Amino acid sequence: MATTIEVPQLGNTVEECLVTRWFKRKGDAVSAGEVVAEIETDKTTFEITSPVDGQVLEIYVEEGAVAPVFSRLLVVGDNGEVIAPPAPSAFAAESRSASADKPAHAHTTGAASPRARRAAAERGVDLTTLAGSGPGGRIIERDVLAASAIATPSPAPGVPLSPTRQTIARRMRESLASTAQYTLYASADARALITTRARLKGAHGGDITIVDLVNFCLVRALPQSPGINAELVGGRLVNHSDVHLAFACDTAKGLVAPVIRDAQTLSLTELASRARVLAGQALAGTVPLSDLAGATFTVSHLGSLGIDWFTPVVNPPQVAILGVGAIHLTPVRNGAAIEFMDVLPLSLTCDHQAIDGAPGARFLQLLAATIRDVESLL
Repeated sequence: MATTIEVPQLGNTVEECLVTRWFKRKGDAVSAGEVVAEIETDKTTFEITSPVDGQVLEIYVEEGAVAPVFSRLLVVGDNGEVIAPPAPSAFAAESRSASADKPAHAHTTGAASPRARRAAAERGVDLTTLAGSGPGGRIIERDVLAASAIATPSPAPGVPLSPTRQTIARRMRESLASTAQYTLYASADARALITTRARLKGAHGGDITIVDLVNFCLVRALPQSPGINAELVGGRLVNHSDVHLAFACDTAKGLVAPVIRDAQTLSLTELASRARVLAGQALAGTVPLSDLAGATFTVSHLGSLGIDWFTPVVNPPQVAILGVGAIHLTPVRNGAAIEFMDVLPLSLTCDHQAIDGAPGARFLQLLAATIRDVESLL
C-alpha cells in the first residue's frame, strides 16, 4: 500500500520548508529509515527518512522549491502501484497562478521557484531572460546565481526580507506588543573574571572564555531568583528551579538562540563545551529543533563587538533577558582617592507584568556579587 510522506511541521512557528536536496529520484528503491531528502527551515536543516521499504512512486516538490507544512512531499509504494492525485491546495493554487501570470516570452515551461524569485529580487536579475535548468525547464535558484555571477545586476529599489528576517521581525513585534518591557543597567567588578580567565587559560589551553565564566555565574544566580527564571503563561507566572539557558548566536541566517538544558547542573568545562557544540551547530544551520525551544532565560553577549550597554528584547513567555557588554575601565572612588577598575556592563530587560523594578535590581546585585566572587565557585 502506498505511503504518503508529507512536509513535517518543524516547530510551532514553521509554516513552510525549503527542499534543499533529494537523495532519491522517482523510480528509485528505498529502505525504511533511509534518508530520501533534506529540507530547511529558517533555523535549521532536517533529513526526511522513509518509514517503509518500497519504490519512490512520485515526487511533488523539486529541489530549491518551498512547500507548506503538511503538503505532499513524495509517495513510496510497490512497483507499478497506482496512487491517487493530491487534493488541490493553496500551494498548488499559488503555483498555477504564478504560471498563469508568467510572460509568454519567458524562457521556461513553468513558474520560477519561490527561492529563485527571491534570489532574482535580491540580485536584480530579470527572470524572463533566463533559461531554466530545473525539471521541465523550470527556473531554479542555481540559474539565478549563475546569471548574477556573469552579469552586472541592475539597481533595485530595495531587498526583500529573507524568511528568517521576517520571522525575527514578527517575533520582535509580538514581544513588544504583548509585554511591558523596561531595562535596568548595572556594572559588575570584573577583576576576578580577568584573573580567573588568565589562570584557566594556562591550565586548559585557552578553552575557557570570559563568556563561559559569565554564563557559569549566571546559571548559579538564577536558581536563587525564581521570579527571574520564569515564564508568564496564560496570565500565570511559572517559576522554574531548573535553568534552561538560551544564548543568542549571530549566524548568516540571522539570530538563533540554542538552549543549554539544566545548565545549573553543569561544571564550568561542561557548560563551555555544550555552548561550543550548540554554537557550531547554529552557525552551520544544523542545530536540532529540540535545542531551540524550552528556554527559561536568555543571555545575549555583545562585548566582543565593543558594545557596553544595550536593550535586549524579552523572548516571551520568558519574563527577562540579560545583555552582557564589553569589559572596560571605569573610575571608582576608594576613600578620598579615585582609581580605575575593570567592570562588566550588565543590561537586564524585564517584563513589568511579572517583575517589578526592585526584584530586577536585586537580581542584578546578586549576579554582580556572584561575578565578583567567581573564584569561590570553582
